[in-house]
Amino acid sequence: MNVTVCVKRVPDTATRIRIDGSGIDSTGVKFIVSPYDEFAIEAALRSKEAVGDGTVSLLSLGDASTQESLRAGLAMGADSALLLIGEVGMDGLATAKALASELEGSDAALILFGVKAADDDQQQVGPMVATLINRPCVTGVASFEVNGDMAVCHREVEAGVEVTEVDLPAVLTITKGEYEPRYASLNGIMAAKRKPLEEKEATSDPVRLRVARMSEPPPRAAGRIVGEGPDAVPELVRLLREEANVL
Repeated sequence: MNVTVCVKRVPDTATRIRIDGSGIDSTGVKFIVSPYDEFAIEAALRSKEAVGDGTVSLLSLGDASTQESLRAGLAMGADSALLLIGEVGMDGLATAKALASELEGSDAALILFGVKAADDDQQQVGPMVATLINRPCVTGVASFEVNGDMAVCHREVEAGVEVTEVDLPAVLTITKGEYEPRYASLNGIMAAKRKPLEEKEATSDPVRLRVARMSEPPPRAAGRIVGEGPDAVPELVRLLREEANVL
């Protein structure tokens, strides 16, 4: 069974970023594979191991620096990677079209995405790609099993677990669940240097959605002590009603 995982290069979630006009100042910022995409890579690797055959390939849109993130996925155990050289921004549809142009006609039984990217928090690229290449899509999948020509997906909902069956080939977006990403071994890191990583120019429409400006959130106002014990309750209620407007 062949599986393709679409991944995105994002700033490390532990990095303290600085705003620079309409984006972030990338000086000194470490970039990683989006954590939700790591869940998707782990899910793909486990699916391949369960079947005992097939390949796991990675696909990403970005500039040459995205190679580092793809090598990290190869070190986890993916077999190959393809980098589409193109612009990545807030326009999810432009990104989806670039990926779909490459995935159209793919022989992958499963195309996996992280449920969202850790930088822009959008959850739309996976379903958009599924629509563009005319494949069924299940989002927010915490775990799944392949059963013949069908994938049985488990989604965590407020009342419990929702089970959805989808015919293959299909697109799934993976969320945090049982797929804790494995650590890359030393052998895996060394092997990743020899695995195929191709580059080609992306085919996509022009980006039509751009960030005009970014700014730091306003500083939080200093706290106030209105009293102690039960005697402070009336004043606290008054402030919540008249100043905070939350009552």
